[in-house]
Amino acid sequence: MRIVGGKLKGLQFNAPAKLPVRPTTDMAKEALFNILLNRYDFEGCNILDLFTGTGNISLEFASRNAKSITAVDLHSGCIAWVKSIKDKYQLNAIEILKADTFKFLAQTPNKYDIIFADPPYDLPNIPALPQLVATHKLLEENGVLVVEHPSMLKLDQQPGYVETRKYGYSSFSFFKEIKEQG
Repeated sequence: MRIVGGKLKGLQFNAPAKLPVRPTTDMAKEALFNILLNRYDFEGCNILDLFTGTGNISLEFASRNAKSITAVDLHSGCIAWVKSIKDKYQLNAIEILKADTFKFLAQTPNKYDIIFADPPYDLPNIPALPQLVATHKLLEENGVLVVEHPSMLKLDQQPGYVETRKYGYSSFSFFKEIKEQG
């Protein structure tokens, strides 16, 4: 895994092989960050990275000086790995939480500018992610939820759906805040 932009650009990490992860490819990550950079100034953004795994996305946001990054994962090994990289490079904008993503979404009082979710592809309740974010109003005005998922899974019927970008076997589906009618 490689940092593709910002102050740590070019830095390579080799996460422990024993972690239960499937990191976002450098090509897909670079495409995602090009999309997000056209819409957001990261220095003013509060980021939520769900199913953080190796911390690939959190580290990329930290490298690009995001205001704050909350990295959530349930696996102790993933949490320890991300903490070790955070500490080594003094990436103090990253807060790491060991938690079940679905419970976290139902309980957090915070709102975010960018929420990124990269769940295990075999997780049956991936479509619940946009529903939980919409129900609990977790996006700031003009915020975005990005869900990475297998390209064969269609999320276009979920609340706030905007578009899907496909990168081989993986796709990113984008969701916006749902405005109250009234």
